[in-house]
Amino acid sequence: MTALTVRRATVEDIAFLMATERLPGYERTVGRFEEQEHREQLSDPNWLYLVAEDKGFAILQGLSNRDGNLCMRRFIVAEQFRGIGSRLLPSVINAIFEQTRTHRLWLHYVCGNEPAARLYARHGFQIEGIEREAGLRPDGTRFDLINASLLRPEWAATKG
Repeated sequence: MTALTVRRATVEDIAFLMATERLPGYERTVGRFEEQEHREQLSDPNWLYLVAEDKGFAILQGLSNRDGNLCMRRFIVAEQFRGIGSRLLPSVINAIFEQTRTHRLWLHYVCGNEPAARLYARHGFQIEGIEREAGLRPDGTRFDLINASLLRPEWAATKG
């Protein structure tokens, strides 16, 4: 399986980011930002946007975290269930650990999102726990979040 090339996103990518966030199903599992939020975050040194041309992207927050904890706030592919996530996620993980001082890459995903659970587990993420009713949907319903992380030594061990 060929890995995808990722690069740092720019303001020119905002239309793609927003269109992809608004694909069916992502509102309930991933969420979305408005254009101004993307603009502000793209210019904030604490945030990192990585994009693979027309395939997907990751949004990360916490580059300035003194303990080396970086949160993957969003991981989205333009076409679901076609293997793109399995090609994109390793590229994102490698870029993070190769280009930043991150020690712990963490994320949370919606409880019951089994495709996400399988993808993250396949790439070394370990479940840390559950945040009960920590998420709030636009319709007012609450949902649990599963916390998972990948540590730099775990990633390094896969590199041989």
